Amino acid sequence: MSTEQHSIDEPVAPPPLDEGALLGALAAWLPEQRWFSAKGHTVTGVHLLTRETLATTSELVVEHVLVRVDLEGAEPQIFQVPLGVRTSVDEDLDPWVITRDGGAVVFDALRDPDAISVYSDLLATGGTGEVRFLAMPGSDLQTGLRGKVLGAEQSNTSVILGDRHLLKIFRRVTIGINPDVELHRALGQAGCENVAPLRGWMEADIDHTETTLAMAQDFVAGSTEGWTTAQASVRDVLASGDVTTSDFTSEARELGRAVASVHADLASVLGTSLAPAAGTAADISARVETALPVIADLEQYLPRIRALIDQAAGTGGIDTQRIHGDLHLGQVLRTPERWVLIDFEGEPSKSFEERRTPDSTLRDVAGMIRSFDYAAMSHVVEIDDPQERARLEPVAREWVERNVSAFCDGYTEVAGHDPRISWALLRAYELDKAVYEAVYEARNRPTWLSIPLHAIERLVAE
Repeated sequence: MSTEQHSIDEPVAPPPLDEGALLGALAAWLPEQRWFSAKGHTVTGVHLLTRETLATTSELVVEHVLVRVDLEGAEPQIFQVPLGVRTSVDEDLDPWVITRDGGAVVFDALRDPDAISVYSDLLATGGTGEVRFLAMPGSDLQTGLRGKVLGAEQSNTSVILGDRHLLKIFRRVTIGINPDVELHRALGQAGCENVAPLRGWMEADIDHTETTLAMAQDFVAGSTEGWTTAQASVRDVLASGDVTTSDFTSEARELGRAVASVHADLASVLGTSLAPAAGTAADISARVETALPVIADLEQYLPRIRALIDQAAGTGGIDTQRIHGDLHLGQVLRTPERWVLIDFEGEPSKSFEERRTPDSTLRDVAGMIRSFDYAAMSHVVEIDDPQERARLEPVAREWVERNVSAFCDGYTEVAGHDPRISWALLRAYELDKAVYEAVYEARNRPTWLSIPLHAIERLVAE
């Protein structure tokens, strides 16, 4: 094995788990994980792609495993599982045990600080093997950093390394270079201040293609998620019934400036292009048609939806470039100094090729407009009393309008053009996002379905 070992201790280590037993255990364990993206599909097989030992000590073995999972009714998916193996574990690790086999206890290594330090050290020293660890020039990554999982797992697992760096493991692996690494490299080249600098990444060859497994960047200490900050403002406003109680507009304006700055830096490094609006409109129309069987209420708006999309198609050419692609208040952090954009992976439901396709910056603007709407209306839909809900909905709506306006004003100050001028195309992007939201809510959170449906109704009424 060519990967540099984390320790030179003579191993009196847990015994290795038989490959068949490991794959059988993963077949049962994977579907139970929050980040498993194929929920609702039965696992019919698990096949080993890579199994590499990263460290062996007298107490711990760390292995990195990549598997291809066969699914009933869906295409196979690839997942990565950092594995820790001990002879016994304490109660903190017990919930993360994958299997016990003889004298070996196999568990999710990202829940063990000792195992996390293996990954941290290999990033700093540049471990090579089937799984490769690379650092950006001048990153000055240090060895000996301890780590812990940050927040709730979704499609990824993020680990803080010594309160200095954030290591994000892409649990579901898509073959190719992840746009998050690609765009952070470009923004680093531009000297962008509104992102956390990229420090390193993990990669492996899958199906003879260089593929990103994880990325490390500076940890944004002392930051608050934009969604949390905005919702605090909404709560204060609704508690008082007065939109001036908690003024978020200065924050929204600065956020608009930050988004415009990131767009400008991406354009400067990766360039721009021109695309026909008709192509974008056709894509939006196709997604609407796909949503119709899921959202029956769309049918009543269909003539006006088509008219709105036709207006967008008639705008001629669209200036396109690389964008964030999945921008909302949960993808921005407020630090004491500035807003920082995170998670440049793009829309999870799209392929890497689709995410890399240049698009209008209006898609990101529309995503943020929809997020302001969600921040306010998610509180309104939770109000049980119909009269109280009717009283506060206009207040929430005013909060949305004020902050959308402030965001667009801030964007205009940096970009030099007002996104609201391209109103037909902007509304089409908002519609596209709202339809996507409606499908999600119908399948996962029906009590919030009214939020995107009301947005669709407003958009087609304008």
